[in-house]
Amino acid sequence: MSKQRIQSSERNASKLSGGTTRRAFLGGTATTAIAALAGCSAISGGGENEEQAGVSGETLTLTTTTSTYDTGLLDEIHSDFEEMYGVTVDAVAQGTGAALESARNGDADVVMVHARGLEDEFMSNGYGVNRRDLMFNDFVIVGPEDDPAGIQGLDSATEALTTIAEAEAPFISRGDNSGTHTKELNLWEAAGTEPGGDWYQEIGAGMGEALNNANQQGAYTLSDRGTYISQRSEIDLTILVQGPIEGGPEILSNPYGIMAVNPGVHENANYDLAMAYIGWITSPGAQDAISNYQMNGEQLFFPEAVSENPNFQQYVPEGWSSDSSDE
Repeated sequence: MSKQRIQSSERNASKLSGGTTRRAFLGGTATTAIAALAGCSAISGGGENEEQAGVSGETLTLTTTTSTYDTGLLDEIHSDFEEMYGVTVDAVAQGTGAALESARNGDADVVMVHARGLEDEFMSNGYGVNRRDLMFNDFVIVGPEDDPAGIQGLDSATEALTTIAEAEAPFISRGDNSGTHTKELNLWEAAGTEPGGDWYQEIGAGMGEALNNANQQGAYTLSDRGTYISQRSEIDLTILVQGPIEGGPEILSNPYGIMAVNPGVHENANYDLAMAYIGWITSPGAQDAISNYQMNGEQLFFPEAVSENPNFQQYVPEGWSSDSSDE
């Protein structure tokens, strides 16, 4: 990890109940300034001012899921942000579970992941602030072209997994508490099937390695569409069950969110730069760059932060409630 910023659990717990003054930056392009959710200071995209000089030369640590990194998306778009603010983005690809854990430990400034349940827990426990919907793609079930379990054409992801289990056809699971692994476990639960046995293999690795393992073993696996497209030319796996982007079940949707690490918990988190980054990546320019990024002639991610009908409500984790401090 590039930053060793571990604080004691006692100190973190005490800060959970304490207040802190929060500043937010406004990210912008040469022609637009985008509000960064919670701020009162401003950064313009054109030229340096005192605030830009304040972050110039700093490093923003972003922990993120492997799909955003392995597809090459972040390498493609980050140079714009780095040049705009004179900073460096250190993108650490770990999978969603590990990315959130690094942030909980104080080793990140901002988090980009894709598992709403884990995000809800992170937010409701006070570790994250100012979450924004960022982009989406979907999950697909891929496998060998000869499809030994016979799942091709099924319009139900849970039925496809049940069929694979009944056939005891080889299945590769990431087994790494990532967003993809979390989705896979949710699908097995929805199917009423508990996977296990010699046919089911958990490898504890990222999406690229899972696809390579499935390719080598003639096995099935659950993949995000972006990583599959980026590696399709190197493997012999085919999409057998589509996600909603291609008319498949909505249960295979794959939304991504971004949030700043709470400076009230980790006072050494670079909150100003994190908010500048959130403002930038949710701006029209960066959202267009996400939309235009392609691999093998196909779009990998679909922007979601800019909308004709924006939702300005503060994000609140599902089912979250706060005990009244007035009682």
